[in-house]
Amino acid sequence: MSAYQALYRKYRPQTFDDVSGQLAVTQTLKTQIVSGKLSHAYLFTGSRGTGKTSCAKILAKAVNCLHPEGGNPCNRCEACRAIDSGSCMDVLEIDAASNNGVDNVRDLRDEAVYTPSQVRKRVYIVDEVHMLSLSAFNALLKIIEEPPEHLLFILATTELHKVPATILSRCQRFSFRRISQEDIAARLQYVAYQESIDLDDGAARVLARLADGAMRDGLSLLDQCASATTGEVTAEKVYECLGIAGEQKCGTLLSYCAQQDTAKALSLFNQLYSQGKDLGALLDELESLLRDLLVMKTAPQAGLTMLSGVAPDSEVLELNKILSTGELVRMMGLVQETVASFNRSAGRRMDAELCIVELCRPELSLDAKAMNARLTRLEDQIKSGRIAVAAPSKQQPRQEEPEDEDRPPIPDDEDAPPAQEEPPRLEAPDSFWVELVGDVRSELKPPASGFFVATPASPIRGVLAGDRLEIRCANSFAAETLSKPEILDVISLKASARLQRTVTAVIVDITKKTGSPKMEQLMNFGRAHQDIVKIRNQ
Repeated sequence: MSAYQALYRKYRPQTFDDVSGQLAVTQTLKTQIVSGKLSHAYLFTGSRGTGKTSCAKILAKAVNCLHPEGGNPCNRCEACRAIDSGSCMDVLEIDAASNNGVDNVRDLRDEAVYTPSQVRKRVYIVDEVHMLSLSAFNALLKIIEEPPEHLLFILATTELHKVPATILSRCQRFSFRRISQEDIAARLQYVAYQESIDLDDGAARVLARLADGAMRDGLSLLDQCASATTGEVTAEKVYECLGIAGEQKCGTLLSYCAQQDTAKALSLFNQLYSQGKDLGALLDELESLLRDLLVMKTAPQAGLTMLSGVAPDSEVLELNKILSTGELVRMMGLVQETVASFNRSAGRRMDAELCIVELCRPELSLDAKAMNARLTRLEDQIKSGRIAVAAPSKQQPRQEEPEDEDRPPIPDDEDAPPAQEEPPRLEAPDSFWVELVGDVRSELKPPASGFFVATPASPIRGVLAGDRLEIRCANSFAAETLSKPEILDVISLKASARLQRTVTAVIVDITKKTGSPKMEQLMNFGRAHQDIVKIRNQ
């Protein structure tokens, strides 16, 4: 019984035409072989699993093939078979990661001067060449600069910036790009057909996304799933088999954050933590999902082909409807800051929990990103019709009168009682109310904290009259919610601290104060914010 061979080895490309996603590279190499205009040194660069080593081996066969076919090796002649089997002593593959010393390169240089014994050209394939030491590069430089005619160097690296400029200038450079998800999925379906693996389209797309542009990774993942699964390989089985079923919880966690359900979000986080989920991996997955949602917002047509695969497509589409662009930017920034702080933090679980709380509660922060996130969410909800904003009622035109900036306009009403004389007002800094709103909001809990927003749409407004701070409420709901003694004590205490004198907060219900039936204008003034509060508390 023959030993099992891994799929990525069994289906390694044998000709340039078999290489997926690197047409520009393979076509140029084929043309050079046909024309005979070969370089003495090549440098293949690109991320892992994109075909650098495979193309190097194909090139080594092609230059030595006895019967080349349009630039491709025939894979049947004695030279091709010897190179494929590894028995050809004139074609050597060297791993620079483990042979990176100057002595290793000197030995190579001493051997390179001898003419090949089995084939036309002696070929050295140096993988991960950036791992060579500086002295080793210097030893290699001389022979690359003036090589014998029978010698060919093929260098491969994933980190081009670590290769000295003196080496780069003496090589023909070919850049291997990441293989597209479509090409990887097509190749996986071909391999699955050849191996009688029942692979559905959804699973192929998930594997292609998880491969992240590396064909070798995609084949290795397919190999793992096929060997551990009976019957059809589906997307759900892929997640389960690869041990990343927790990634599907990532969408659920973000959904709780979008609904501002802190209790459920923390409960799910604790469940994943108890199951051994790595905190760094969890936040990385959350960051990838937020990135996917931003892609869907900015490129909805091509978005599905650019997703990372950490959550099902259906879940991504549903979350895309809930979260606004501003919220996604705020969330991604918060997650990135938390991940960056992990290396210098001793309490990673606490940091992650605080991150989850802040994701759920944007009102805890009054910075520009948090305010923008809340405003864009409100705009999206209004545009989608989830929040209906009542149009202001029509009123008869009346003669314009100068308005008091500290007092909302009182509708015209013949039956309204005469305004009572107010105590003299003391000057306060222009920023007093805005700063007080922030102080009070941080001390109160919902729903009371939701009223303290320094925007024109706020249903409350503070007016300082002597040593009394009137919290003027545009509707009865706000007045009833804020009239509790413990809330008034907090407002009074914060206002007194701001003004450096004793201030007493009182609630004023404008609707009852005026006794006017024409309060619709003022009611409209606060309706939008009331709707936000109701949605938040659902």
